Amino acid sequence: MESQDSKALLIVNDQPLSLRQCLRYLQSAGKLQPFIGDILKQYVLENELATRQDLDISPAMVEQAVVDFRLKQNLTDAQVFQEWLTRNGINYEQFHSQISNSFKMEKLKAVVAESRLQEHFIERKLFFDRVVLSRIVVPSKDMADELYSQITEGANFEQLAREYSVADEKVANGMMGPVSRGTLPDSLRAAIDAANPGELVGPVEVEKHWAIFRVEQFIPATLEDAQLRQAMQNELFERWIAEKIQTMTVKLQVTE
Repeated sequence: MESQDSKALLIVNDQPLSLRQCLRYLQSAGKLQPFIGDILKQYVLENELATRQDLDISPAMVEQAVVDFRLKQNLTDAQVFQEWLTRNGINYEQFHSQISNSFKMEKLKAVVAESRLQEHFIERKLFFDRVVLSRIVVPSKDMADELYSQITEGANFEQLAREYSVADEKVANGMMGPVSRGTLPDSLRAAIDAANPGELVGPVEVEKHWAIFRVEQFIPATLEDAQLRQAMQNELFERWIAEKIQTMTVKLQVTE
């Protein structure tokens, strides 16, 4: 007869915990759904990597990645590398497969996202476009109007920012850095879009304060931006996985 310990998923302080008990704990902690979601996501990924025919990876690329990894981790010695494999509970074939699958995963992301990339870029361009701004934030409109007049008459924006602004970026002469156009209030975005670099916008009310903005630089988004392209690929890939999971029939069945 099978012992209770042999049916345990975990043994904690010599106390066996069955799969049913562990799932109940996850449910009580509100983490059962994310747990199942992670399982389904991994199921989708491994199934795609195993069955798709459009993810061929050059063996030479994989071998070079293995060499690079061993060099970087100081694992060039065969015995040291074997000890590292043992500590991580894998053999060389599994390690090699992990490297190969990492390349396949990146290729899968690119393949999945390619047909949606242009449309997604157009839909999200407002948020991808950025503008570099400086600002002075003060408690009252009267003070903002006065500072605006001083700046237009030749006063130094940076000095006034350091002296009067209550915003954190006062220590950086009022420089906010790049801001997504999509996060700006509509009226402020329209005013900023109509301005040229170096021009002032405001005063405008911002969270019970008043702000004067200076437009420094517009940074329009482009698909040539490798970092942005990668971020969009990741976003579209996660959406694609979610769509796959939504079409699946899932039943939770636990037997003791």
